Amino acid sequence: MDKKKIVANNAPGAIGPYSQGIINGNMVFVSGQLPIDVASGGFPDGIKAQTQQSIKNVKAILESVGSSLDKVVKTTVLLSDMENFGAMNEVYSQFFKDPYPARSCFEVGRLPKDALVEVEVIASL
Repeated sequence: MDKKKIVANNAPGAIGPYSQGIINGNMVFVSGQLPIDVASGGFPDGIKAQTQQSIKNVKAILESVGSSLDKVVKTTVLLSDMENFGAMNEVYSQFFKDPYPARSCFEVGRLPKDALVEVEVIASL
């Protein structure tokens, strides 16, 4: 199977040597999305707004190739502070419904640009 690069104009572009996402077969692999607002280039304030923006960025990338959040099978959430888990989870549950995707969640030492959260997903087409 050939992999195909995803370029979604309504989501933040890659800030390094990687793609926003890759399609391989009928699977979509979306790179970790920081809470970058495409219009302003900045982050919203607080963990809830940042979680919402990160997931909106994931959604934009998925929809650009005909997929959706409903087709997500696995998520990985990176948090700068596990104390934000409850607030992140509150927002996360507004986007993902039962049956929920499989998920991993980690606290990391630091995220790019000092973000509070980063979200990556694997979905089907």
